[in-house]
Amino acid sequence: MSQPPLLLTVGEIARRLDTKVHRIEYIIRSRNIEATGWAGHARVFSEANFDHIACELSRMDADRQPSTRSNG
Repeated sequence: MSQPPLLLTVGEIARRLDTKVHRIEYIIRSRNIEATGWAGHARVFSEANFDHIACELSRMDADRQPSTRSNG
């Protein structure tokens, strides 16, 4: 018998990516990432969603790094 797909809450995604929940919420909202479903009142996301969120978080963090280019 196969295992059901692993579904992750926003809190679990934040824990796995070692970041704050509000950053995950921002990525989900601003990138229009749709939840795979609901578990009670909590949205749940697939592993593919997790990978997408992780990629966007990395991109956001890279954009926040100060430029190493010199002005002279």
